[in-house]
This record gives sequence, C-alpha cells and structure tokens, in this order.
Amino acid sequence: MLPYIRLTTSSLAAIALAASPAIAQQDMPAAQPQDGTVYVGEGQLPKPAQTPAPATPAPATPAPTTTPAGTVFESNPTVQTVPTDYFATAPQWTQGQAEALLGYIANLGNEGLFPADYNPSELEAAISAGDGAQLNEVATRIFTMVAMDLRDGRTEMDSRRQWFVRDPDAERLPIKPLLEEALTTGDVVSALDSLNPVHPDYAVLKQMLLETPESEAEKRAKIRINMDRWRWLARDLGRSYLLTNVPEYQLRLTVNDKIVRSYRTIVGKPGRTSTPQLAETVEGVIFNPTWTVPQSIVVGEGLGAKVLNNPSYARAKNYKAWKNDNGLITVVQQPGPGNSLGLMKLDMPNPHAIFLHDTPSKNLFDTDNRAYSHGCIRTDRALELALTLAMVLGEVPQEEAVAISKSGEYTKVPLKKQLPVYITYFTMAQDIDGQMRSFGDIYGRDEPVLASFKAPRVAKDGRRVTNEEVVAIEDPGL
Repeated sequence: MLPYIRLTTSSLAAIALAASPAIAQQDMPAAQPQDGTVYVGEGQLPKPAQTPAPATPAPATPAPTTTPAGTVFESNPTVQTVPTDYFATAPQWTQGQAEALLGYIANLGNEGLFPADYNPSELEAAISAGDGAQLNEVATRIFTMVAMDLRDGRTEMDSRRQWFVRDPDAERLPIKPLLEEALTTGDVVSALDSLNPVHPDYAVLKQMLLETPESEAEKRAKIRINMDRWRWLARDLGRSYLLTNVPEYQLRLTVNDKIVRSYRTIVGKPGRTSTPQLAETVEGVIFNPTWTVPQSIVVGEGLGAKVLNNPSYARAKNYKAWKNDNGLITVVQQPGPGNSLGLMKLDMPNPHAIFLHDTPSKNLFDTDNRAYSHGCIRTDRALELALTLAMVLGEVPQEEAVAISKSGEYTKVPLKKQLPVYITYFTMAQDIDGQMRSFGDIYGRDEPVLASFKAPRVAKDGRRVTNEEVVAIEDPGL
C-alpha cells in the first residue's frame, strides 16, 4: 500500500492505462531536452530559494491605431511583430454582409454580451447610406469590436483581479484574416461564431442563460460573468490538461473534455495569499521534495537560530541548517511525511512560486471551505496524481515509479510531454459530477466584473495581463 493514498499498484496501473493513450498522444510541445530521465538524490541541501522577481509591469500602451478617417482597428503594441489585425484601408463590405453583422449584434445577448455596446444604430445608418467608404469603415470597426470581445472577453484588465493568464488567442486567431475570409465567403456569422470557447461549460452556461428569465437578473449576471471568464482563457485548452477551479476546491485531470480523475484541493486564504489565476505548464514531478525555508521565517521568526542551537528540535522537524560565509543561515526541511510539501510537488516554474503539492495535513481535506494555504494548491491523493503523470508522461515503469515514491530521496522525474495546468476562478460551473452549480466568491472577484458589465464598454488598451503586483508565495505550509 502506498503511503497516504488507498491505492494498490494494480489499481494505479489501471488508472495510468486508462489515461495513457489520450494523454501521451496529445498534441502539445515536447518537453525541453533533459539530461536523463530521473534524478535521484538531487537537492538534499539546496542553496537558498531565490524569490522570483516580480514581473515587469507592462509598458504604457498607446491608443488603438486610428486611420485619418477615424476608423479604429485592433492593434496589439505589446507584440513585437507587425500587428496582424490592423487595416491600413478598410475592406469592402456589401450591404447584405453588413446586415448579417447587424443581425448578429442583435443576438449578442445570447453570448452574454450587450448589443448596445456595438453601436447598432450607427451600423444601421451606414447600411441605409449604401455601399461605400462609410459602410466599409463602420462595419469593419464594429466587426473588430465584436470579434475582440468574443475572443478576448469584454471585461477590461483592471477588473480581472489577480488575473495573470496571457491569452494566446490574439496570435492564434487574428481578426484581420478572419474578417477577410468572412467577406470572401460571405459568411460573417460563422466567422464570429468560430471565436467562441469550445469548452463544454461555455455551451452549458449559454443554454442556462437562454432558459433564465429576465426577471432573475442576479442569476443572469452571474452566468454572464462566468461566460466571459471562459473568453479570458484560450479558446481551446488542449486535449489533455489539469484544471483546478479555486472556489470549488477541486482539481481535474481532463482528457478529451472527460474527467479522468478529480482531487480535492486546499487553496489560498483570502487576502494577500489568495491563489492567483494562472495558466502554466507542468514540466516534471518531484517525489519526496525538500523545502527551503524562506528568510522571512529563518530570520524574521528566528527559526535559523532555533534550528542551529537546538539539535533535538531540528531532528524532530527534519530540518538541516548551516551558516554561509556571509552569515546567512539556510534551513532546509528534508524529505519525509512531515515535510510541508508532503511527498510530491509538480514542477511548474512561474514567478508567483505557485505549484500543486501534497500536504501532511490530510484532515483539512474533510472540511467544506478549504481556503487555508499561502497560495499554493494542496492536492488530496497527491501521490496518486504524481505516479500517474510519472508513468504516463514521464514514461517511468510502474515498479520504478512506486520505488522512487517510497525511497525517501528527492527525485525529479521530467515529463516527456509537458502538461498544461489552468488555475481558474469560476463561481458558476459544472462540478466534478457534471452538475451546473454556483460556488462561493471566496475572494470577491465577481463584483469588479459585474461593475464592468454595468458600465459602458471600455476599448481594449493592448494589455494582455493585469498590472497587479506579482507576490511570490513563501510558505506553502500553514
């Protein structure tokens, strides 16, 4: 029996076998070349952890590109290449194509957006004036506005609290070629529909919005908020990924939109240690991790001196400590069941120092509201997840993976194919049983989005992430 999980090696093999074909054959970039597959005994006494430097704030962005005629088209100044969504001259529209756009705008409420945001009366006037420069300019500008909000979300960055996901859709789905193709084929509606998120939750939320009467304004607003959150992410999350919904306290291993396994989680306490929203990549699995104690605890709480001067305390807590030439005390908690990171952590480098890991405090998984951590995601049955990934994506044989987990030695297993992980925040979503539910807004992130929706639409300013401070997590324990 593996420690901390009720799972036999035969049932573990069955899980890995079920997940293996779809995960291992997924279309994702291969992991960076590694020097060998498994590193054993590494990091027993690592150097002090370096707190990642905060991300450099995005430079001030210029106003959207404007032609002399006053036409505003999409431009992304943060991309170092020539913007792909900029039209030096507006393409030619027919009245029929513009009428299709006008009809699409009239139905945007079905997508959780607001038709009035997209100047339908201006478009209608341009259509009435007939073919020509005015129609081309107005229709192109309004098509761009609609497409940007369908692709990237209506909510401006300042209202997306703790949002650090860089949505790749601006590069993957540039609007200029989309519009050109729409005008060539004459199918404006299909072009705009192609921007909608493909995750099943979006379709379920859309159907729920259609079925919710206007009198239930609060419910409809919550549905819209969470529909827009799907637009903040990549339109397609990939074939296989890990996704954790913070307010639900659940993690999913998802393959082809099917949940292969789900795990209860513990997330950050509200306030400075709330868990941010991220899209990162799992590059490896670390079994029996060490924990280098941050200097805020070593010095600020006097732990360094306590460990050096009290050998029995150090042994009881499994700490090793030494003083460097410059007088700096380094304290490292060694691998073991009592380690603050438990028996595994997923290696997913990011400037927030957020990752998924085990915990010795298993009893906390039995509580309902599990916002206890300093920001990291503590995962129930973490060793099961680690072994599954090591076997399927690390290509480590079952017996070897189990032996590594039991060795008590720090061991890093790089993944042959990297796995996306999404740390999301949905207050209305399908739960792990497929039932649409509301979840508590534990960090108060709904209200800014709701306020944004109540205000007039704000033109995009080119930013792709929030300007909020990146706070590196220091203490993964309680």
